[in-house]
Amino acid sequence: MAQGALRRLARAIGRALVIVLLVLGAYPVAGWLGSTIPRGSGDGDQPREITIMVETNGTHTGVVVPVVNAVKDWRETFPSAARPRPHDGRLPTHLGIGWGEREVFLNVAEWSDLKLATAARIAFEGGEPLMRVSPYVRPMPSASYRPMTISAANYRKLVTRIEASLPPLASGEQREELRASYTSDTYYPALGTYTLFHTCNSWVGDTLAAAGIEMGAWTPFAGGVTKWIPVPGASADVAI
Repeated sequence: MAQGALRRLARAIGRALVIVLLVLGAYPVAGWLGSTIPRGSGDGDQPREITIMVETNGTHTGVVVPVVNAVKDWRETFPSAARPRPHDGRLPTHLGIGWGEREVFLNVAEWSDLKLATAARIAFEGGEPLMRVSPYVRPMPSASYRPMTISAANYRKLVTRIEASLPPLASGEQREELRASYTSDTYYPALGTYTLFHTCNSWVGDTLAAAGIEMGAWTPFAGGVTKWIPVPGASADVAI
């Protein structure tokens, strides 16, 4: 009887493993297919006035915006944007804004630091998100920092979408700031749940699409975002 129960348990575990492997195998294919379906309406005939960037390290993407312009002063949203950078004392001109999983942002400086238990928890249960804000000084266009110029109207939509991922503050309340191994970056509590289906990259894709920028329908991987943003040519090799 005990042996029969063990055999049934082994078969159940085997079936579960097969299902997991099938799902994991289908996930990158689904991500690639989802990222090829276009969405976002573009600027139409509106003048394109504001240059932003999409940043990527090959795994994670973010949106790079000017600290302040006629549409938005990000120092009102992120207090760290008003402070000199700790490593060189220079005031940032731009911010890299990304959304991601708290444990990974705070404790995983390198992928080798990622624990299997943490990865499994994020994959099957989801994770608490944070907003990461990186201070930049006149970032140069490159394959890792891809510029695009959009209308003021669409930039307002971008601002609205980013701020919608932050918890509202009561009057006079200060936004909580967290620090991690990348000492120049500041992390802020964010809304939502990080899952395999809503990743740091799908957040960027959703944010850009909400601003009218043509983007894939579902972009869980960095490549699904960046394939919509061309690498700048030599003529674009100037600071924004």
